[in-house]
Amino acid sequence: MEHNLNLKRTDLALELIEDKNVDGIKTKEVVIDDIRITNVLVSRKGSKMINYKPGKYITIEFTDLKNPNLQNIIIKELKKILRIKSKEEHILIIGLGNERSTPDALGPLTINNVIVTNHLYSMGIQDNTYQRVSAFNTNVMGKTGIESSDILTKLVELLKPDKIIVIDSLASSSIERLNKTIQMTDTGIHPGSGIGNKRKEISKDILGIPVIALGVPTVVDAATIVSDTLNFITKHYIYMKNNLNNHKLKLMTKINYLKEDVSLSDEDKKKVLGLIGCLDESDTKKLIYEVLNPIDYNLMVTPKEIDFVIQELSSLLGNSLNKLLHNHIM
Repeated sequence: MEHNLNLKRTDLALELIEDKNVDGIKTKEVVIDDIRITNVLVSRKGSKMINYKPGKYITIEFTDLKNPNLQNIIIKELKKILRIKSKEEHILIIGLGNERSTPDALGPLTINNVIVTNHLYSMGIQDNTYQRVSAFNTNVMGKTGIESSDILTKLVELLKPDKIIVIDSLASSSIERLNKTIQMTDTGIHPGSGIGNKRKEISKDILGIPVIALGVPTVVDAATIVSDTLNFITKHYIYMKNNLNNHKLKLMTKINYLKEDVSLSDEDKKKVLGLIGCLDESDTKKLIYEVLNPIDYNLMVTPKEIDFVIQELSSLLGNSLNKLLHNHIM
């Protein structure tokens, strides 16, 4: 079976298997309030189909960063995948990315919120309420000239940690998931792969110890924005046509038609979008890529409120890690 997965510039495993029956991949979904938790288990067979390493991929989708349940869910799911056996286990937390580039600053800013204790353990000061934790920002190859994977190889030799948690900004192929999705996986990470800037992988295969990757999509490409907008135009048209005589609707200044059940027929899409409306979603996106890529206009885009959101996300992830690793943190 052939899958047109190469059209998606994404780091999210969930987006590679949506609406596809992929052998060797199992999914389980749970919804709590407005938070959706999807567990994806990729076997070796499934790995070959989506070109992702076999392992567990947990995706947490949310609409409100301030939801009181969100942090508890992050901690619960991360605890499952991290599996810490004792407080003496040394956890090395790594921030990938560039602190001077806001969409890429999630890793470094999260590290700034992490409570480190390895120096206390080195001095013989131990407390059962504190996990042994080190933290390090690798920065980006454009500033250091060194692959993050190579830096970590030497760091692991020096510190001899038991497990590594890597935090990075990701790319998504959906506008709706930007800054509203957290992915965690036990397979490690290929830094920059979602934006076509693939570096050496950071994984157990390379470093010899378990590597848990934790990330949030902060950018999306222009082709995705155009493709999603065409779909939104059709949905908006159908919703307004179906509610033409709804007087209450006329008094509303803001309508979120995406939350409504709007079915789109091929005839509707053709009527609104002409020849482009005759194409299915995959062919539409392929056409947009063919238009934008040759002229280098398939830009990576981030929301205008990214400065505020990154600060909130890095605080959320940092505090979640602190509560998970250190018992006394409330």
